[in-house]
Amino acid sequence: MASTDTTPETAKGEDLAGLEAGLDALDAVQTHRTPVREVLTKKVLPPFLAVGLVLVVWQVLVSAKVTDETKLPALSAVWNSLSDMWLKGTLLDVIWTSVSRGLLGFLLALAIGTPLGLLVARVKFVRAAIGPILQGLQSLPSVAWVPPAVLWFGLNDAMMYTVILLGAVPSIANGLVSGIDQVPPLFLRAGRTLGATGLRGAWHVVMPAALPGYVAGLKQGWAFSWRSLMAAEIIASSPDLGLGLGQLLENGRNNIDLPGVFLAIVLILVVGIAIDLLIFSPVERWVLRSRGLLVKN
Repeated sequence: MASTDTTPETAKGEDLAGLEAGLDALDAVQTHRTPVREVLTKKVLPPFLAVGLVLVVWQVLVSAKVTDETKLPALSAVWNSLSDMWLKGTLLDVIWTSVSRGLLGFLLALAIGTPLGLLVARVKFVRAAIGPILQGLQSLPSVAWVPPAVLWFGLNDAMMYTVILLGAVPSIANGLVSGIDQVPPLFLRAGRTLGATGLRGAWHVVMPAALPGYVAGLKQGWAFSWRSLMAAEIIASSPDLGLGLGQLLENGRNNIDLPGVFLAIVLILVVGIAIDLLIFSPVERWVLRSRGLLVKN
């Protein structure tokens, strides 16, 4: 009869084999693209249901006369305002005026905030001098920059972009600084060992490792860009600037047009959310997927 006894060496070998198999299983976690149907069900449908619920509650409040229509207009009145703008051919022009300003201002903020964030994160003296200022600027309401910007540049696009930059650059720079602070020191030492120093190290080691924090800073930077632009358009409205969403909101207030006011608010929300869903959310998912952090449950 064959012996069933296990020697210590055999048991140790089996334990090591089991450990290796477990590690291989961890390394073998597969990331893949989520099917379109699942994306629609889990990502798109819930926000639509939430919006639908808000609209239902809105209509119930109006129909039950819980509040007066001078304070909360009927959905039909807001829809009529939207239809009028569409029929006049002004709706897309108004949206594009603000979107083009917001995106161009964000790109300018990106071009300034990225090198500024790298400089603050990598140079101790600059960090000690500028870091607290960036934190303070990020907490400063964007609307505070509108009066001085008007005095500096007058009522023109330069004033708009100045307000956007002062609102978005600190967010982008601070997001990159936060991402770099979370880079393991081992990555930096390995990069220096391989000759990745200076700009080469920043491009090949620091930026890729800090990408999650950087993307989070970009999302926040866009939010600040959009908020800053709306504040500038509302306060500094002028025919020479063209009609944007902020001016549309201010015109509704001046004309005591509550449906127009709510239409402008809805459009501002829709555009801000759409840019986030169409641009920043896919980028964020790509970053997480490339790091094996986005897997199917």
